[in-house]
Amino acid sequence: MTTLAYDGLPYEEFRALHRAGAPLLLPNAWDHASAAALSAAGFRAVGTTSLGVAAAAGLPDGTGATRAETVRLARGLTRLDALISVDVEGGFSDEPGDVAALAAELAEAGAVGINIEDGRADGTLRDTGHQVEILAAVREAVEGRLFVNARTDTYWLRGAGKAASETGERLEAYRGAGADGVFVPGLGDLRVIAELTSASGDTPLNVLHAPDGPSMPELAEAGVGRVSCGSLLFRAALGAAVTAARSVADGAGSLPSAEDVPSYAETQALADGFS
Repeated sequence: MTTLAYDGLPYEEFRALHRAGAPLLLPNAWDHASAAALSAAGFRAVGTTSLGVAAAAGLPDGTGATRAETVRLARGLTRLDALISVDVEGGFSDEPGDVAALAAELAEAGAVGINIEDGRADGTLRDTGHQVEILAAVREAVEGRLFVNARTDTYWLRGAGKAASETGERLEAYRGAGADGVFVPGLGDLRVIAELTSASGDTPLNVLHAPDGPSMPELAEAGVGRVSCGSLLFRAALGAAVTAARSVADGAGSLPSAEDVPSYAETQALADGFS
């Protein structure tokens, strides 16, 4: 991949990567090695995946159980030559002040972005007004330092038939609270995507890549500003590891080719300068 030189602040560089018609593809890492490998492959910006961080630690995702693991990982990743955005689930608290303090801590550590969702562990959505209070508190704490991506889980928790009108209302409220970007995972209808990008104005719309969903060119044409990989890379890595182990066990010969597997030295080099 080719990245462009940039002389501005990291937050401004990250924000500038969100372009309607030429969306940022944000791969999501779950540990230092995965983030370092993505950075070395030319991805200027790397996000974290809450599922990957939680599962790697033996903890459930979406329950607020991984604050310490998330902050610890973020502090390490900001030492990479990459722009790091951190998935913090719902902020690990329902108190706006607590979530704002977390955002400020991540900004001080060198992160350039934060992703905050409105879905709750019990399968419901936070009250819109309460989520607005959280986003406004975060915005006040990190203005100009952290790209605040406000995620709504309407399409995951409500179902497409009920989500359309509520999604638009929530995104409008979140933009009003100062969100830099808005995120609707589970949305794959290009017509609805185009309508939301039009309504979002200068606030970039983020969607989640789905193997059976719209392609990057289609999403670019619809005006999307960012496409996230979410937990896909982590889940693909788990699947590849199990497939490789089974191939060794049964001698099926279906292991990846040597050029597709990083060497010991290449993998060791991912930790260079990290301690």
